[in-house]
Parts: sequence; structure tokens; C-alpha cells
Amino acid sequence: MDLVVLSVEDLVEGLRISWTAFDQKGEERTCSEVSIQHLNSLAVLRYLVGLEGCSQQKCIVIFALVCCFAILVALIFSAVDIMGEDEDGLSEKNCQNKCRIALVENIPEGLNYSENAPFHLSLFQGWMNLLNMAKKSVDIVSSHWDLNHSHPSACQGQRLFEKLLQLTSQNIEIKLVSDVTADSKVLEALRLKGAEVTYMNMTAYNKGRLQSSFWIVDKQHVYIGSAGLDWQSLGQMKELGVIFYNCSCLVLDLQRIFALYSSLKFKSRVPQTWSKRLYGVYDNEKKLQLQLNDTKSQAFVSNSPKLFCPKNRSFDIDAIYSVIDDAKQYVYIAVTDYLPISSTSTKRTYWPDLDGKIREALVLRSVKVRLLISFWKETDPLTFNFISSLKAICTEIANCSLKVKFFDLERENVCATKEQKDHAFPKLNRNKYMVTDGAAYIGNFDWVGNDFTQNAGTGLVINQADVRNNRSIIKQLKDVFERDWYSPYARTLQPTKQPNCSSLFRLKPASNKSATYGASTKDPASV
Repeated sequence: MDLVVLSVEDLVEGLRISWTAFDQKGEERTCSEVSIQHLNSLAVLRYLVGLEGCSQQKCIVIFALVCCFAILVALIFSAVDIMGEDEDGLSEKNCQNKCRIALVENIPEGLNYSENAPFHLSLFQGWMNLLNMAKKSVDIVSSHWDLNHSHPSACQGQRLFEKLLQLTSQNIEIKLVSDVTADSKVLEALRLKGAEVTYMNMTAYNKGRLQSSFWIVDKQHVYIGSAGLDWQSLGQMKELGVIFYNCSCLVLDLQRIFALYSSLKFKSRVPQTWSKRLYGVYDNEKKLQLQLNDTKSQAFVSNSPKLFCPKNRSFDIDAIYSVIDDAKQYVYIAVTDYLPISSTSTKRTYWPDLDGKIREALVLRSVKVRLLISFWKETDPLTFNFISSLKAICTEIANCSLKVKFFDLERENVCATKEQKDHAFPKLNRNKYMVTDGAAYIGNFDWVGNDFTQNAGTGLVINQADVRNNRSIIKQLKDVFERDWYSPYARTLQPTKQPNCSSLFRLKPASNKSATYGASTKDPASV
């Protein structure tokens, strides 16, 4: 028997027509006696239930039951999704949780570190590795899409753009997500070549903007970090992120954030109820158990704003809380901006969420805190007031240790000639991470109130018990923090103090081309 599929509308209309025929005549007739204009729906019903010569009254009763059942099923499926595998068949039972992980950095031209400083895979090489590995799909979320520029350091961005264009002609599915405000020739060129582009209207959703930055390749490999697809991220900006190889269990969860973004295409508001297929798979209460470089680890991804957190999805603030609360010895924080203020067009209010958590760790648990903040032309003067307030809280309190430094990449220009200054391009440390004695958080936000309450961003938490071996990603991140902390670019609250130029010139240059010392440019997935 062939399967006949009727929509709810077809069934209801058939019921209405059949009932009218019976009521107008006021007599019982067999199904075959119904006039030809009413035949289709009843004939289908008779075909389905196998009735021969049934009375019209019996047909209508059965038809009504079928309609009620169909309507009930339709209502259930319209409100609730069936949980199970993702669209590609990936599930918690068949995903890969023995993964490789690598830190990736972009180190601007001319940045100088000491000879024994740690270096990792360059961001450009890490991204190119991912694109070279792609066989089926590339999904990218980025706040910036500007890979072409005339500046000499933009060559790597241009090469990345050319590689993406090449993939569009190789039957590889490319999906890109950007903020609706992005006016990008790169996105348009990729769209014309077949890439699927989704624009998120964060202004309409939450009066914010998209700041997320992550990649998913072949449903196996992941990048997450501070860098967007911007030529400056591969040139003049100091960026940091991580790449996971062969880690489909993490993809299973992160893919749902990508799907959430994609579901908002052409929509000016978020749904009142999220689909169950967008619920988090792992969170702070149920962490993903995995091996990272043969080190036992736990991980989960978080999201912001809270509006974008369906059931079982940790809010970024809660993820950061969990990392700070679990710290026993120290908390090291590296961000571009630290400003515990929430601003609107008419007023600014104190935003205590993270500032208060730091104070709690300092005073109540005697956890050592180090803050490394970027110093640049956009640094808000109030930052210094809040830092002074934080430092004051440790006055005359035993075992209360807070130190703050500002990372100034333009400091080298103090030692440059006028000609060098005229040709210099602004540089900035855009790292956004936190590392403790047992965990790490890598995100897309600076520690500013509006970022977490209004903007879209994604965070990653990694927990490890053994942080002493060199393969531990937490140890590697701690080493990077200390490298920057003790570098000549990090200084305390003495903005008028001049650097020792001779010491700067004795240090080893570390350009974005050479930022692979101590880390192979070979694909870590094959190591």
C-alpha cells in the first residue's frame, strides 16, 4: 500500500465538506454515494482504513478521529522538538573526545621578547591548517570581515581570503555569520561564490552587536579566541586563541550556538521559546569529559547575552564565576579593557558582576589576582579609578594580593625616530582570557558591562587537574601570561615613566612570521 500524506488543513477541510453533505440531506448514505466534489477526501480516508461500502456516518466518525489525532500531533511537534542526534548524526555516544589542542597567537611585527620566552603556533598558520584540512564544511562566526588592505602587514589576510574563495569552488559547504552592520566586500565576494551568509541584527535583539569569534571545520575541528577575520588580527594586533583537532564532542555543543545564530536569519526578534535542538549539551553542571594532549580535562562552552542562553547553556558570567570560584592559589586575567560600568545613551551605572567577584576572591579566599590590561588611546580614564579602588581593598589585609599592569604596545614608539613613528601603525593587545591554578577561560569579551549584557559572544572553559606537565594547555596559557607580565611592555600605574630603550633593543624580535618558535607549524592533528 502506498503511503498517503495529508496536511492538517486537508483533513479539516475534508471533514467540513463531508459533514455538510450528511447534514444537508439528513439521511445516511454510503461513502460511494457522496457527490464527486466531496469524493477526494473521503476516498483517501476509505483507502487508508480499508473500508468498503461503509456508511457515511461511520466514515465521518473515523475521519473526525483521524483529524483530531493529526491536529494533536501537529500541535505537539510545533511546540516540542524531539531530542536525539544532530542533523549530521553526531551524538554524545559516537563523538570523539580524545583531542589535540594548540594555543595560537598573532604577535605583531617588531614585538620583542626575551630569548627563552614561550612561543606558539601563529594564528595565520593555525587558520590555514584548518582550511587545508577542510573536506566537507567550514562554519565561521566573526565580528569583522576585512581581510584586504594596502598595509604591508595585510598580506596574510589576503592569502586567507584567497583560500576561502578557493574552497567555494571545491564543493565545500561554507557558512558565515556576521553582524548586520558589517559592510564587507569580503562577505559579498564569498556569497557570490556560493557561501551562505547570515547577518544577525543584534541592534534589534538587544541593542548590541555580534562579537563572537569561532570556527567549526568538518564538524571535527574548532577555533575559538579573540581574533576576527580582520587583516589587523593577522598583522598589527596581538591575538590569542585555541584550536581543537578531532574533537567532535566539543563540536556537538558549539554547533548548537552556530545553529542558534543561523536560526535568527531574517528575524528582528528572538523566539519566546528556543527549539530543543538549540539546548546546550554541556554546561558548568555537566562538563564534557575529554583528553586534551593526553591530559585528562573537562570543558564546556558558554554564551552571551543571557537572551541567547537556552536551557542547559551556561551564561558567560556564570562560566567566569565558576573559574574564579574554583581557584585556590591565583587568578590571572588578560583583557583589552577593564571597566565595571554599564552604559546607556543617558547614564552610566556601576556593574559589579565581575569586579565584585574579584574582590570576593581577594578578601574572602586570599586568592592572588593579577590583572593585565591594555593601555591605548581608547582606555577610559575611569579604569584607573576602579583599579585604585581594587588595590585599596587590600590595604592592611593579610594575604590579600592584587597587582595590576598595563600592556602598552605603543611604548616602543618612545624609542623610535620621528620617521619610524610617522610610518608606524597602531598596535594593540586584544587578548581576552583568564587562567587559574586549575582552569582557563577564553572568550570574546573585554571585562566591560555592556559587552556581557548586550553583545553576542562565546566563551570556553577548560579544567585540568594536572597543570604541571608541558602538554597542559593551562600551563601553556599561564606561561604566556607570565611572559607578557614580565615583558618590557607591561608597566604599573606610572604612565609618565620612560622605558629603557637600550634594553628594548637587546631583546629578540618576534614577528607574526616567526611566532612559531617552540611550536611546530606542522598540523598538530597529525603529531
